[in-house]
Amino acid sequence: MTGPRHLAGTGAGADTTGSPAASATFIHSRDNAFVKDLRRLAQESGAYRRQGRVWLEGDHLCRAALERGVRPAIGVYAESAWPAWEHAWGGHTARNVVLADALWADVSGLESPARMGFVVTAPEAPALRAGLPTVVLDRLQDAGNVGSILRSASAFGFRQIAALKGTAGLWSPKVLRAGMGAHFALHLVEGLAAEDIDALAVPLLATSSHGGDLLHRAQLPWPCGWILGHEGQGVSDALQQRATHLIRIAQPGGEESLNVGAAAAICLHASAAHADAAGPG
Repeated sequence: MTGPRHLAGTGAGADTTGSPAASATFIHSRDNAFVKDLRRLAQESGAYRRQGRVWLEGDHLCRAALERGVRPAIGVYAESAWPAWEHAWGGHTARNVVLADALWADVSGLESPARMGFVVTAPEAPALRAGLPTVVLDRLQDAGNVGSILRSASAFGFRQIAALKGTAGLWSPKVLRAGMGAHFALHLVEGLAAEDIDALAVPLLATSSHGGDLLHRAQLPWPCGWILGHEGQGVSDALQQRATHLIRIAQPGGEESLNVGAAAAICLHASAAHADAAGPG
């Protein structure tokens, strides 16, 4: 990811007012450069890479970010919401922008717009950390699946996500919404090649629908890395060759395979339960 760039300035169609709680810039023009950049952040999956900023829409995501120490660059509010939220939220950012309600509906990526959000600086491209419980995403393309897996990873004690090239953007709007705040509890690394996974230095477990040990009978190492494969093609040969364990989930009902998000939740919970039963050391 490139370094952060500032969103375009407020420009024409804006006026600034002050209040005892926070000052704000009001924007009413669709042609405003800030509005155009924000619309791209809210609706385009790759815009965060180009702009070096991430859009968090809704108070749930914003609160999750604040609780993890994230300091947002800009608070953005619908005009009708600003009077009620000015004191509660306006002080968290050095800059606040208020959009006319019609503009907000045009910018928002949600069916039912949340009427507030934060623009935060995108993290610098981090390096993988060795020895951490990790989930490896091998070209997963469905944003809902990726966000769901991040939630499961955070819930079950996995601290790092390693996403290979071809995986849905981890900071894209749809993945952020599906992740429900899990992003801020995880070390996220994306754009990796198969050989980069060697740096994890933990046993690697690859999911398989046809071979390997049954999950409920397997001795699961901890810490470990779970490799979750492409929705249609599964785990690549290059990663299967790096795996120390092939694992399959018993499916007595006879379905051919599970959704990767569901499979991830089952596998990650099994690892967490096994580690808890084994105790420290």
